[in-house]
Amino acid sequence: MIMDLQRFLAAERPYWNELEAMISNMEQEVERVLDLRSAKRFHYLYQRAQADLAKLSSFPAEPRVRRDLESLVARAYAEIHESRDKRTRLAPLVWITRTFPQTFRRHAWAFALSLAVTLAGSSFGAFVLYIEPGVKSTILAPFPHLHGDPSERVKHEEKEGGERLAGHMGGFSASLWTNNTRVSIMALALGMTYGIGTILLLFHNGVILGVVGLDYVLAGEGKFLAGWLLPHGSVEIPCILIAGQAGLVLARALIGWGASESVKTRLRQIGPDLVTLIAGVAILLVWAGFVEAFFSQYHEPVLPYSVKIFFGLCELFMLFLYLGFTGRGKGESLAEEKTRS
Repeated sequence: MIMDLQRFLAAERPYWNELEAMISNMEQEVERVLDLRSAKRFHYLYQRAQADLAKLSSFPAEPRVRRDLESLVARAYAEIHESRDKRTRLAPLVWITRTFPQTFRRHAWAFALSLAVTLAGSSFGAFVLYIEPGVKSTILAPFPHLHGDPSERVKHEEKEGGERLAGHMGGFSASLWTNNTRVSIMALALGMTYGIGTILLLFHNGVILGVVGLDYVLAGEGKFLAGWLLPHGSVEIPCILIAGQAGLVLARALIGWGASESVKTRLRQIGPDLVTLIAGVAILLVWAGFVEAFFSQYHEPVLPYSVKIFFGLCELFMLFLYLGFTGRGKGESLAEEKTRS
């Protein structure tokens, strides 16, 4: 076969460059999932490069070009026939910007249920306190600092101005993170009770929130409560809900609900998602503990409540944007379809 080599190289090199660019992107973004159109294009470029390599074998005068094309075809072959689970590769930025928020959205039903149970508990707690104020000390037995009159506590907190924690902020922050992480892990682990323990824990937390909230509102200290709770609670409370979400996902895997796979298979399938959710909770709780120790404990006149409330609302909005929209459109639809199947 007679062929103009230079014309052949000029015509084919753009396809080789395009294939190399796709391979480089796939090697850098290890969790990237090609959509159908991109996959077809990648396969076409791979086949074309293979055919070009066969044609170049008749031109011994161009060994360098042939070696480069052989390397390109080999890299494409490796990507096509890759059998390792790419999720096991360490990529912190990818995990933060894609894996965690996508996993959260993939199990949004469990978060919605976790939120509903907590809200039901809050409503129940507020209702019980409203009709029978005497139950306050019983429900809040583990929290003796909340037993007294809210107005008296507000005066005491504003008078101290956070000085009681002076020199101990770091240790206080660490203790908060440890305690909240322990509660979160418990919410996940109680999923082993087919979700009953997780639901009871979420309901109990909701009852406490409802009792404390109504107690401060009835005492006319709603502004103090919002300024005290929002800065850290806007992250801390969602973390408990996400931990409950993980527990409910575990419970669903145990129950099965008509699934054809065995329990062992179902648990193996949701294992990475459980680790992702609880790891995300632990990271977020670091921030919540830091804010609670170094920001939430300061009240007026040191810090205006309006500033603290605004800060907490901004945190909540940013968390909503992060969990709801970060990583969308980057292989998420295919991953969800695979999960449903």
